[in-house]
Amino acid sequence: MGVSSHQLDVGERGFSFRFDGPLDMRMGEGEVTAADLVNDWGEAELRQLFWDLGEEKSARKIAGWIVEERARGRFETTLQLADGIEKLMGRRGRTHPATKVFQALRMEVNDELGELRRFLEFAPRLLKVGGRLAIITFHSLEDRMVKVAFRDGAKKEIDRPEWPEARPNPEWVYRLLTRKGVAPGGVEVKRNARSRSSRLRVVERIERRID
Repeated sequence: MGVSSHQLDVGERGFSFRFDGPLDMRMGEGEVTAADLVNDWGEAELRQLFWDLGEEKSARKIAGWIVEERARGRFETTLQLADGIEKLMGRRGRTHPATKVFQALRMEVNDELGELRRFLEFAPRLLKVGGRLAIITFHSLEDRMVKVAFRDGAKKEIDRPEWPEARPNPEWVYRLLTRKGVAPGGVEVKRNARSRSSRLRVVERIERRID
């Protein structure tokens, strides 16, 4: 899930806070850009976006600064936003202080959670019996969606308190190959720092017809 290292390492697409480029962040041909969100959304909407999708603890402070700053002129480029956030928050360690804000904007612009949800619903129809689906996520909300979809699809029966007994699960299509999300080891993180937040989950398609 998410963007590739190449997209983060070039400025033209607007994903990078290291190289200047248009504040765009669109992966496809959508109409809404990151600049539209930053310049047009209200302070409360931006705060909630940074908190929910960016898991940014300073969401309120950053959203307030954006609203004050854009009154002097629109945000147009990635470094205009990234450098401003760095000046506002200061720099501690290797992680850029704008990382989570950029993540939240990118996820919203591209409806990444919606795309993942639609894919998970359709995924069983793409697999042959014995076919395996492996998903690597880099965000807790994405990982939770994959976890729930795989878990529910691997239940042979479902039960509810109001039912006299368990019933066959009509959504039973998977066999879990990873009970828990697989995290990268220390050697991998040392070689590739961007892997540090990743989680891998895998299922195998079983022989059941899907209507």
